[in-house]
Amino acid sequence: MHILLAILLATAPGAAQWNMTTVDEVRVIGIEARTSNAKEMTAEGVIGKLWARLNKEGLRARIPNKADSAIVALYTDYESDKDGAYSFVLGARVSSVANVPEGMVARKIPAGRYAVFTSEKGPAQRVVFETWKRIWGAPLDRTYKTDFEVYDERAADPENMQMSIYVGVR
Repeated sequence: MHILLAILLATAPGAAQWNMTTVDEVRVIGIEARTSNAKEMTAEGVIGKLWARLNKEGLRARIPNKADSAIVALYTDYESDKDGAYSFVLGARVSSVANVPEGMVARKIPAGRYAVFTSEKGPAQRVVFETWKRIWGAPLDRTYKTDFEVYDERAADPENMQMSIYVGVR
């Protein structure tokens, strides 16, 4: 009976669906701020401000040794879980961290297992938040070490974009 219930819940409309993958270590260079989900729900949130800076100041163009054209948003240094503070880094995957520009940081995405959630298509703010809500409701054994979002060619149009979120799991 429990197996049938689990299958019904997993396949119900709106159910959190994901794929599992293994990721090799990746290096990222970008701009960083400390925040929390509670702070992001207020006017004091910093994630939107970092996105504005990245675009307005052309910071992505200053990142050397980019491995690809995607923008990566990294969540790391978790204080505890989804309710605690974390560091948010917005930048790009790089092949080398030898020359980190002033005002930026180099961080790593550790090798490991990740649950990959792909957003629906739609306006950026809506689809990203809805995808995180799916993650928060998913029965995952999260590591709360590093999670990251990938904004590749599917995210070119912010009004009709799609992106993926990689969540570190045990």
